[in-house]
Amino acid sequence: MSLEPQQTMEQSMPLPQIYVERTLALIKPDLVHKAEDIEDIIVRSGFSIIQKRKIHLSPEQCSDFYSDQYGKMFFPSLTAYMSSGPIIAMALGRYKAISYWNELIGPSNSLKAKESHPDSLRAIYGTDDLRNAVHGSYCYTSAEREIRFMFPEVIIEPVPIGQAAKDYLGLFVNPTLLGGLTELCKQKPADPYTWLADWLLKHNPNKPDLLHQIIVEVPKE
Repeated sequence: MSLEPQQTMEQSMPLPQIYVERTLALIKPDLVHKAEDIEDIIVRSGFSIIQKRKIHLSPEQCSDFYSDQYGKMFFPSLTAYMSSGPIIAMALGRYKAISYWNELIGPSNSLKAKESHPDSLRAIYGTDDLRNAVHGSYCYTSAEREIRFMFPEVIIEPVPIGQAAKDYLGLFVNPTLLGGLTELCKQKPADPYTWLADWLLKHNPNKPDLLHQIIVEVPKE
């Protein structure tokens, strides 16, 4: 008779690979003074604020950012409004961030939002279809472009969670960490935290080997 515990159906079924998606959020010029309140709602709604900056765009920069709206009648008013003062730009992260953020902010016309989505950010803070409090990316492509526009140094990659995160840890993190902890137990250093940190730096599998000779230039007298 086997004494090994049997796996339940839930344990044996593979977990779906779920990724943290990113989207861009803007708090528009006339609502910057309400940024703290809006950010509190964002966090309580399950989003993480990955990056944030306060920036004052020029009309030319606004034209580039809203290039997909070029040629529409409201385009000059939009760029003039968005360049009228500082804005708050945020890269938000969560599962299905783009759709959840658009649901939270509501329809682009604040007057319509007050009727159809009274609890949305645009219904609460917006005043019309132009001064509608916040901006949100409408699809993955626009989110990627807009995040790169506001945060040029950012690297946009899906962040693995769930089974995908477990697979990543099993392949790339756990083997190195296990080796370090095993050696730590053998050495028993007086300062285990510093010793382990130094060991991990020395045995980092992603650190390239420098095969070329390092030449130090001596300044001429």
